[in-house]
Amino acid sequence: MKKTGIWILSLLVILSAGNAEAQDPPNILWIIVDDMSAHFSGYGEKLIKTPHVDQLASRGVQFNRAFVTAPVCSTCRSAFITGMYQTSIGAHHHRSGRGTEKIHLPEHIRPLPELFREAGYYTTISGWPIRPNRLGKTDYNFQYDPKMYDGADWASRSEGQPFFAQIQLPGGKLRGGTTAGNETFVTRVEEKFGGRVKPENVVLPPYYPRTDVMLKDWAAYLDSVRETDHVVGNILDRLKAENVLENTVVIFMTDHGLSHVRGKQFMYDEGLHVPLVIAGPGIPAGKQRNDLVEHIDIAPISLALAGIEIPTHMQAHDILAKNYKPRDAVFAARDRCDETVEHMRSVRTQKYKYIRNYLDQRPHLQPNAYKDHKSIVIAFKEAGASGKLNEIQKQLLTPTRPKHELYDLDQDPYEIHNLADDPAYKQILRKMQHRLANWEEETGDQGRDPEPAVIFDSDMKVYVDKLEARGNDPKRIIEIKANIQLMKKWAAQGK
Repeated sequence: MKKTGIWILSLLVILSAGNAEAQDPPNILWIIVDDMSAHFSGYGEKLIKTPHVDQLASRGVQFNRAFVTAPVCSTCRSAFITGMYQTSIGAHHHRSGRGTEKIHLPEHIRPLPELFREAGYYTTISGWPIRPNRLGKTDYNFQYDPKMYDGADWASRSEGQPFFAQIQLPGGKLRGGTTAGNETFVTRVEEKFGGRVKPENVVLPPYYPRTDVMLKDWAAYLDSVRETDHVVGNILDRLKAENVLENTVVIFMTDHGLSHVRGKQFMYDEGLHVPLVIAGPGIPAGKQRNDLVEHIDIAPISLALAGIEIPTHMQAHDILAKNYKPRDAVFAARDRCDETVEHMRSVRTQKYKYIRNYLDQRPHLQPNAYKDHKSIVIAFKEAGASGKLNEIQKQLLTPTRPKHELYDLDQDPYEIHNLADDPAYKQILRKMQHRLANWEEETGDQGRDPEPAVIFDSDMKVYVDKLEARGNDPKRIIEIKANIQLMKKWAAQGK
């Protein structure tokens, strides 16, 4: 669809409202990576170099304490594409609304691409390399108008028209979920870069055992970071070749932390802490910030830089605004992921993390086919069964979990010493509980009510039907069906 006339009108409005010095509205490009934490050399990773992301950071601002509002992909996307907490808009369950029961955004809330299109921008979403006829992931947990995206490639825009683009990279998914997948991937990496990360050099967090499977997987993960950095370089090269880099704001981040036993789907920093780099016109160069920010903040930032009014309902903040007052806390939520019903909430300040496990009678590692078939999860459980885990590592294999978790992040950055029952931290615990309860109330957290059975059943039918249609492993499908029944049984038991 050509919208040259609309764009020209929008541009005139922007220019008339701005400075006397006329400037073209900037392009806005989001590079969003799957399943990857802040393991880039600019963030302190020692075993690999990531020159392209580091260079991007040197041209702009690197945020060292950026956090997602959910440790799983579709709920994160639902949040950052609206600038709203997923819990406030009913989009908190992973891949929900797929069946006959649909989820609709509140009338006054609109996805960002709609706002950009109305302002005359050409809107795209894709993977890399960009395929003109193939859109990227749009698995938001609500109904939306597909026309909010003009296509996959900004090359199809009208001459001089600015673009709002998203490029999604597979990131940590490149290493695969099995040991064999790891080896296939790192073999390609070795051929491409002339070497691979050596497993014996890997430094694991203390909650993971140094087994062969764990070390090889983490090494492959670091190689996926190298590959991601290389692709970022390719994207920047294209912008340079098209002579649009200098007028393009590039926002680089990941959708959540790495997929691991204690990472993705969990409320620890391994699942929530992400890299965030913003560079482009109007962005100060070579700056690092250590204040707490949330990934949903990229929505108002993008609108403001494009000269588009930020909706008043938006819960995110323009963290680049001159009058911005830094947050003193960030919040996150985990709810159902695929067939696995969950209800976790967290609040994090600079010094403390509080996690509320509402379903505390269930195990840390609830049954979930997506994760249970990964080699690292299998190896972790096998290590536990054979007595090879220490006391810290065994915490994830308990049949129940604490209702409350409190961590002093200064003293315990890996979040392994729960202080919730320590009398010395009684007042801190109460304060953090109060903060979280206020956030749930003020933001209208819809996860406080269980997901209606009719929606769960509807989504599960679509989930299973698609796997069967694709010819997935029958044993896995049987496992998922068993997990679904277990979730219903536990719910009936009040567990």
